[in-house]
Amino acid sequence: MAAILYTDHGAAVRVSPAGRALTDAVLAALGAPSILNTQPWHWRIDGDTAQLRADRSRQLPVIDPDGRLLTLSCGAALHHARVALAADGFAAEVTYLPDAGDPDLLATVRVTGAGERTAAAQRLRRAIGIRRTDRRPFAERDVPEAALDGLRRAAATAGADLHVVRPRDLVDVVVAAGHAADVERADPAYRAELATWVHDGAEDGVPPATAAEGGPRPVPVRDFTGTPDALPSVYAGGDVADRHARYAVLVTGGDLARDWIAAGEALSAVLLTAAGDGLAASPMSDLVEVLPARTMLRRMLGDVGHPAMVVRIGVPDRIQPAPASPRRPSGSAVDLAG
Repeated sequence: MAAILYTDHGAAVRVSPAGRALTDAVLAALGAPSILNTQPWHWRIDGDTAQLRADRSRQLPVIDPDGRLLTLSCGAALHHARVALAADGFAAEVTYLPDAGDPDLLATVRVTGAGERTAAAQRLRRAIGIRRTDRRPFAERDVPEAALDGLRRAAATAGADLHVVRPRDLVDVVVAAGHAADVERADPAYRAELATWVHDGAEDGVPPATAAEGGPRPVPVRDFTGTPDALPSVYAGGDVADRHARYAVLVTGGDLARDWIAAGEALSAVLLTAAGDGLAASPMSDLVEVLPARTMLRRMLGDVGHPAMVVRIGVPDRIQPAPASPRRPSGSAVDLAG
């Protein structure tokens, strides 16, 4: 018997069980992380298939001129949807970049039947509801090595490598972060673009409450104020936050659209696994937005692979969850055929 789905506009649409499962999965995917919370994706559900398209109207022309981070963000949404389908007991087939003449069609997801509802899938599905980008200082506790191993496995399963930075190599990350900050803050176009997306909006963007707190840290975090003469929050002696934070670089074998999608899926897998393990994390996309900074990271990796994202990982210092970022209404991001 067909299920009844009520849309945001109050209309009733009959959908098959596969269509309903896809709808539930796509709605879960709307909570995926994205560059500056732009949420640059659009889904269309038709029968047993969902199309994932890049929404170029939400691309950041200054920060992300080639759409690398837009595509990565869509990859994270794709992984969220796959997690939700698996947790609901559905098997799915994903076709990446199915139409060479339509590069904005990033993937199709087709429900192929029943699947095994594993404990691992259930764990990740629950993590979708609690994951937050947490830029607050971490606790004075080491991240367990076993947890880091689990994050490496999660990234590998999704098609990328996670290189956890060794303490002796941390200076390379510090230099890359500082260089990226200097280059971007000096660019008026960057500051204007940042200001457009840092606000207390109801649907998208970065609320000031979720931005990084001030104070020195081993690796400077993005200054969301866009102040051109702001000093990076690097360690200069005395007390410093994030002393026990770990930094990891997501690395892909290539540097094309398919690799960027894989990086997004791996980012989602890492963040959801971390949340499920009780860890806090925040992506640091500024370290890959500037080519020289990205090159520094690649040299740290021995010139093997392509850095796609840096992730800051730690033990949360507070019981209260990090503030949630706003989300677009489903009606603006999801279409139902017919």
